[in-house]
Amino acid sequence: MPGTNKNINRFTLLLALVAGYSDTATFMGADGTFSAHVTGNFIVFAAQAVFHSDRMAWVKLITFPVFVAAVITGGWLAAKSGKKRLLLCESLLLIMAGILAYALKENSWYKYGVVMLMVFAMGLQNTLGRLFPAEMFGPTTVMTGNVTQAALDLRNLVIGKPAEKSISRQNLKKQSILLGGFLAGCLFGGLITRGIGLASAVLPGIFILAAWFFEKQPERS
Repeated sequence: MPGTNKNINRFTLLLALVAGYSDTATFMGADGTFSAHVTGNFIVFAAQAVFHSDRMAWVKLITFPVFVAAVITGGWLAAKSGKKRLLLCESLLLIMAGILAYALKENSWYKYGVVMLMVFAMGLQNTLGRLFPAEMFGPTTVMTGNVTQAALDLRNLVIGKPAEKSISRQNLKKQSILLGGFLAGCLFGGLITRGIGLASAVLPGIFILAAWFFEKQPERS
């Protein structure tokens, strides 16, 4: 069964923050690579390949099979043990990525392995959103659809009918949690990654681990 509205608020905010944080961390720490919004890697790869600005641009294409493998694995984990196992695996991957980044910082190749761990973690989070939609207010890793919905709700709030305005007002509150959480995560991730590099992945891993610890409903909703 879905949690209370208060629990959904917290869970949605946490996941959106983690996604924004992780995306910004890998973008800053690994030559413009996205870990949550992996389709963005198509664009970055194409730009770098055309302008020959990064001879390792091809690595960005590896994020796609890694992401697909994560989703397949996430579906299997959810079928076996519900969302708690997904949360635990995501947290451990992010923490492992941060530890490896700290331990291997002298190795210029380390960042690619770290990024793939973070991509896998975000793939699990994407799976979580797909399989347990009642546990959050919308997708937490890709904001384009959320911005579109917020724009439509804003339009209804201005010129819609009374019934539409009431629904849109509620929807805007939900979208503000998603968008605000993601933006906060981007800013936070940017600041921390600027200081310590990809070792910053430990923090969102700890956040997810806390969510796993306090999660009371392992059953699939």
